[in-house]
Amino acid sequence: MNWFWFALIALICWSGSDLFSKIGCCGEKDKTAHLKMVVAVGLVMGLHAAYMIVFHHVSVTWDVVWTYLPVSLLYILSMTLGYVGLRYIELSISSPICNSSGALVAVLCLCTGALSDYNGPQKAVILCAVGLVCLGVVGLGVVEAREDDDLRRRRQEHANRKYAKSWLAICLPVAYCLLDAAGTFADNRVIETLTAQAFDSGRFATLDECTKQVAASANCAYELTFLFAAVVCFVYVVLIRRDRLIPKKEAPKYLGAVCETAGQFAYIYAIADTEHLAMSAPIISSYCAASVLWSRLFLKEKLSWKHLSLIHISEPT
Repeated sequence: MNWFWFALIALICWSGSDLFSKIGCCGEKDKTAHLKMVVAVGLVMGLHAAYMIVFHHVSVTWDVVWTYLPVSLLYILSMTLGYVGLRYIELSISSPICNSSGALVAVLCLCTGALSDYNGPQKAVILCAVGLVCLGVVGLGVVEAREDDDLRRRRQEHANRKYAKSWLAICLPVAYCLLDAAGTFADNRVIETLTAQAFDSGRFATLDECTKQVAASANCAYELTFLFAAVVCFVYVVLIRRDRLIPKKEAPKYLGAVCETAGQFAYIYAIADTEHLAMSAPIISSYCAASVLWSRLFLKEKLSWKHLSLIHISEPT
């Protein structure tokens, strides 16, 4: 499969992860739900890493783990903040804000000369798309903050949960967006570095084979780092705070973790194709469109025409 199909798989899986993570983290009384979500994701990712290492003979060295560590930490921190944010705002609003990170990646690529292969008109199209995304996200935050309280109550009348105005509700998705964009951009650079080192070692016959093996190693390194984060969170939540893990409440978290892991597996191969990063990143980020659909169907969230218009503008094209 080429980069497009991997990007599409990541889009589908991560929209499912959004839905199940929202269900698992939106409880008002559970103050550690976001950490329990980290435990679930880390456990599933750790199992997947073990499967890849044992059955697919993926090589993961300490050098790869340490080189990829800054990328892993950016992703883990952004996801943790995203899980916290799910308690304060509708999924159909937070997801478009969070996943506009692809537009920021395109800006970073442009600023660093990574789009030098594109001609003037192509760059103009990319800049216009990025501008629309930024306009939509900023407008979405303004509409959310200035929405009339009575209109908000009527809009949320049939929703599974009601939400009050809060700057924290906007700031957390924005923080996710910034950290995720930094992680995606750094991810591409680190993969390039690891690929060059591996190919120069003479262990691979073709550059394509080398790229795939490096992508698999980097993904396993990230999953093992997430497993470590899960262990730390488990110790804090279960052993220190003495919180109980109730299977019925934890089930959505693990369904979200499975979707997240599958999406991550596809994502790492999609962005490994460095020539198409400026296209694959916005495609993957557009999974929020599916998330908005799932939130309407299953969470009964209803947005105003202003919200919907701005979400439509902010969608990468």
